[in-house]
Amino acid sequence: MAYNLAAMTVTGRSFAKINLGLRIGAVRADGFHELLTVYQTIGLHDLIRVSVARGSGIEIRCVDARVPKDESNTCWRIVEKAMMALHAKGRVVIDIEKRLPVQGGMGGASANAVTAMLALERAVKKTLPAAERLRIAEEVGSDVPLFLIGGTILGLGHGERVYPLEDFPATACVVVTPEVGVSTPKAFAEWDRRTGATQDLTGGSARHHTTPPPAQTGEHKLTRLKASDRMRELGREMSAWLSESTSGAPFRRGRAENPLLALVRAGIKNDFEEVVFPEYPELSEGKVALERAGAKYASLSGSGSTLYGLFASEVAAAAAVRKLRHQGWSAYSTATLTRREYWKRIWT
Repeated sequence: MAYNLAAMTVTGRSFAKINLGLRIGAVRADGFHELLTVYQTIGLHDLIRVSVARGSGIEIRCVDARVPKDESNTCWRIVEKAMMALHAKGRVVIDIEKRLPVQGGMGGASANAVTAMLALERAVKKTLPAAERLRIAEEVGSDVPLFLIGGTILGLGHGERVYPLEDFPATACVVVTPEVGVSTPKAFAEWDRRTGATQDLTGGSARHHTTPPPAQTGEHKLTRLKASDRMRELGREMSAWLSESTSGAPFRRGRAENPLLALVRAGIKNDFEEVVFPEYPELSEGKVALERAGAKYASLSGSGSTLYGLFASEVAAAAAVRKLRHQGWSAYSTATLTRREYWKRIWT
């Protein structure tokens, strides 16, 4: 199908995610690390505009110089695959209005890709089957598939195996975005270097890298359970956490409290903090600042550099933003998005 008339522009929001706990496991045969995490979409977003007109090719437009404009861009890659799957022809222009930090651990590029694919479908008036959307998303990136679900999502494998969970009540959230760009591949490499072993999820012996032992490097090796034990441990923690009953009142005391509060008791954390915080002390300071500003739970999102805190109310979150900004932090108030709200608010 070719497009000979003036292009119609479809605009959509691409919402960010945070990670509610993240456990790093072994390096798999395919080179990826085994992961266990819970993704949660939040209200902060970029804007994606897609138009299809006469001609051919793909063009990426973005005023942010850090966003690639070539085939390495996730929007380019997903649209190229989707155009083939849709049997569509035309020149696709994708305009990305960045509001989320680049390399921020909030899944910005992956969210951009999914919104671009959905907007493309609207522009060409065709719809891909859900299974085809998911297949394409998995090919583009590990955390792309989560944005085809939204809300609260269990992530397994290297993050690409996603399962919708029962949504948590909308919870006030404050996001702090330090002026630091953390490379996820480098963070994984540092994790491997510091642990000094390729961890085995099957319960077997750890296979050591050729990295010199701590006595030779002068650094301390992280002491931890084997990956198989650690993943099972987090699985138990998450099972207890996710089985908590909920009420409409965030962080209410008693048996009907918001299960997000159980994060504090379960001790769920992001493993990346162990390798990212020593490299970027300002990120550790940002987490402490969120906690001192009243966050019930604070954590790094993904490999960073974004930090977030969950708060008891919108009023508490707004007060925290004022306090944090006064201290010099770049802070924003938002809220977690349920699956229904996520899909309702994508289209502007």
